Amino acid sequence: MKNQTACCSNTELPITTKNKKKEHSSLPIAIIGAGPIGLAAAAHLAKAGENFIVLEAGPRVGHHVLQWGHVRLFSPWQYNIDKVARELLEENGWDAPTPEVLPTGKELVENYLLQVAELPQIRPSIRLNTKVISISRKGLDKMKSANRENIPFVLYIETQGQTEQIEAKAVIDATGTWGQPNPMNSTGIWTQEERSFENQIFYGIPNINGNEYKRFIGKRVAVIGGGHSAINTILELSELNEKHSDLKITWILRKNSVEEAYGGEEKDALQARGELGTRIHQLVNSGRVQIYTPFRIHSVEKNESSLKLNGDLNGESFSINGIDELIVNTGSRPDFSFLSEVRLNIDAATESISMLAPLIDPNLHSCGTVRPHGEEELRQPEKNLYIVGMKSYGRAPTFLMATGYEQVRSVVAYLTGDFESAKNVELDLPETGVCSINLESTKKDETCCNTTNGSC
Repeated sequence: MKNQTACCSNTELPITTKNKKKEHSSLPIAIIGAGPIGLAAAAHLAKAGENFIVLEAGPRVGHHVLQWGHVRLFSPWQYNIDKVARELLEENGWDAPTPEVLPTGKELVENYLLQVAELPQIRPSIRLNTKVISISRKGLDKMKSANRENIPFVLYIETQGQTEQIEAKAVIDATGTWGQPNPMNSTGIWTQEERSFENQIFYGIPNINGNEYKRFIGKRVAVIGGGHSAINTILELSELNEKHSDLKITWILRKNSVEEAYGGEEKDALQARGELGTRIHQLVNSGRVQIYTPFRIHSVEKNESSLKLNGDLNGESFSINGIDELIVNTGSRPDFSFLSEVRLNIDAATESISMLAPLIDPNLHSCGTVRPHGEEELRQPEKNLYIVGMKSYGRAPTFLMATGYEQVRSVVAYLTGDFESAKNVELDLPETGVCSINLESTKKDETCCNTTNGSC
């Protein structure tokens, strides 16, 4: 019986020694993703004199940002530049853009991210065309617990068709959610039919005023979504419609009324975002856009050369026929596939970091009233593993870059032993005055987004 007990035990032989810990301390901190948040983490680690490596799946830094490079941001430069990155750049003779100007995604990459990546403290540590396919603890799977937090991470990466392994003492996942769009189906389920019509479906914001305009001329185009991406898309389609009147625009939302999509308009402290609401309000009033709301899509099918959407409108079965092109702006979701062998605490509904979920869940908040948060809130059961940036918000759409910059400042402070600084979390964001509900129906005694948060 004694031997049987020993045989079936889950305990492992002790591995830790002082020498092992010292050996692990020289390993790098791995940052996954060379977007704004990943590069901000690199800047903070560089300033702290910490060994790190940045792994980017794309061929250049800001690869995902460049995919919406034609889109202008709501927030001006003053909220889009990390403080430590700015400090390092200015030490190398960088002239910062005008704080009040709104950059496009392309300008954000070319005038900021590429400059950060070229800093001598950062450039040698960036590996492009390097995809992380899995992360684990060295020699341990997810089930093993003994001494786990003292074992280094192993990152399995693919580069130039080869698989490599990289050891790290900590991991910062800044991969975002771009590239993992939500489907048009109101249940959130991908169907084979939707995937098979990819030649007539565009996910994201197409460059309608650029190289993709010919795709939509003479077509009936349906835009699906009730957020700012959908509004951006419709406004650009309306500009094309002024030159090509045979372009017909249909807007499909799940909101109870289209007015809910207008936001705060002139009450929004981010002026550009408020102006979007005003412009779409005026366009809808002009009658140039056909509205279906609340319409919930159940399926899509081909009807000769056009698409047919089946669902319910105001709770009644309904179909929309004759759609030539679909533009889907229903948000995106995080990819946890490469984190399957590490221990995570993710909210079941929002797929955000669990401690953030009550603050950003759109079912509970009419606007994303998110208090300042840092390392403590982002902490995972897997010690020294952090999910930051847009991915930390999961499916919630209320994230701003400045929030991510403060996240990584706090996380890096903790990883480098400055625990007091890690706890001292502050955010400098504008008051938005924006709710996702109809402002006209808001009771006079209710306050709306009266916190210093700029992400709703």
